[in-house]
Amino acid sequence: MPPVQTPPPSRHFDFRLGFGIPVVLMGILLLFDFSKPDFFIEHLFYSPAEGFVGKYSYWLENILHDRIKQVLIVLAVLTAIAFVASLLFRKYHPWRRTLGYLVLAITLSTSIVSPLKIATGMHCPWSLTEFGGTETYTPLLSKRTPTQNPGRCWPGGHASAGFSLLAVYFALRDRHRCVARIALGTALTLGTIFSVARTMQGAHFLSHNVWTLLIDWIICLLCYRWLLYRHPDCAKAADNRYAFKTV
Repeated sequence: MPPVQTPPPSRHFDFRLGFGIPVVLMGILLLFDFSKPDFFIEHLFYSPAEGFVGKYSYWLENILHDRIKQVLIVLAVLTAIAFVASLLFRKYHPWRRTLGYLVLAITLSTSIVSPLKIATGMHCPWSLTEFGGTETYTPLLSKRTPTQNPGRCWPGGHASAGFSLLAVYFALRDRHRCVARIALGTALTLGTIFSVARTMQGAHFLSHNVWTLLIDWIICLLCYRWLLYRHPDCAKAADNRYAFKTV
């Protein structure tokens, strides 16, 4: 029986910074009032006579919101199918952990949005009186004004479809460094495009989508640390133990 090949150690990653920076940014978002820049940005895309410039845009709604989101859902489903195949067929076994990581990280990054929306009850810009709606704005940690229509706008759901692809970066960083960097840039670019598009439509404040990025980053990083990261010292010790047993 051929010896079991142990996976190579991961490239060094400073988890203190990886977790610390997003947590500090979250603290800043909670401590300081970002409603003024949020409202300023929204007013750039709003006029009382016509509403939000992107609300009825075919490209923003049908292409960027619906079609591309459907493409990303298909990719997620294909990843799940590949993971199941890696459990059933021996030749795909080396990819089990990586594919399992992708399925878990992407699923958590996107599925956590709906419970948070329900729990926070934040309203979208287009629902607020400042933008032609009927609801009163309240900060994230403030008590909501009584209403018959609770908000469902924090964090940004569409942005999470793009930022969830941060998982691809972590899945590849130890095997294919250059491709991983491309995946990182793609995830950040898509998430940002989705964020700007929904901001132009009045569906989210900019800070909502910043929260989405930070939440998805932490989820993907936690899953990476748990499932994929192989500390160089631990990997060396494991290899030494295996070598000792085979002598």
